[in-house]
Amino acid sequence: MRLCSKCDSARAVLKRPKTGDALCKECFYVAFETEVHETIVRAHLFQQGDYVAIAASGGKDSTVLAYVIKLLNERHKYGLRLVLLSIDEGITGYRDDSLKTVESNREEYGIPLEVLSYKDLYGWSMDEIVAQIGRRNNCTFCGVFRRQALDRGAAKLGVNKMVTVLRGDIARLQRCTAITTGSEGAIPRSKPFKYTYEKEIVMYAHFKKLNYFSTECIYSPNAYRGHARAYLKDLEAIRPTSILGPV
Repeated sequence: MRLCSKCDSARAVLKRPKTGDALCKECFYVAFETEVHETIVRAHLFQQGDYVAIAASGGKDSTVLAYVIKLLNERHKYGLRLVLLSIDEGITGYRDDSLKTVESNREEYGIPLEVLSYKDLYGWSMDEIVAQIGRRNNCTFCGVFRRQALDRGAAKLGVNKMVTVLRGDIARLQRCTAITTGSEGAIPRSKPFKYTYEKEIVMYAHFKKLNYFSTECIYSPNAYRGHARAYLKDLEAIRPTSILGPV
């Protein structure tokens, strides 16, 4: 049995891709949460009294983000007021199910939830768009609409900050290189998970037994980004630290 390289007493349950450390559950929790806290502090992401929207989809990333931000806010006394902001794209058999998970997170974490739909904002759902244009470039359209919907939702709520779940190992490098983004006049979007690996988010959710939605969007198999994701996974298998290098 391999022991944790930090406490040298409990059994190691994973090897961190970033450092190579073999850690037990408790030491992994400490390392994961401490790194996110240090990212927040170094980048001055928050100020006391900030009203912060957490972009919540019900997936593993946003579920862990909501859990950790609430935890750190209480532990380190950030003084934040938090709200979950979800967008209903109108994708039957996908978003309607994932929103049930967000509702569960709202109840479990005690964070208020606001849901805005494409139908209410734009007059049509993503299902209706796909019925008109077919299955090509769906993610391109949806991504633009979703970002606009989040901005409009944040403005409606009156928040002054938004946190999103972009990680350093997501194939969206131009927007990932800055830890806070937002055009002039727009509500700033911060990325506390900028230096966090997907593998560690999955393991954190698993060990903490967090409730998240893991089904892929029914329209995403046709997206080109799937090829980029596969390429990054190949790079990570060869050299785990390579995928954070560009950011």
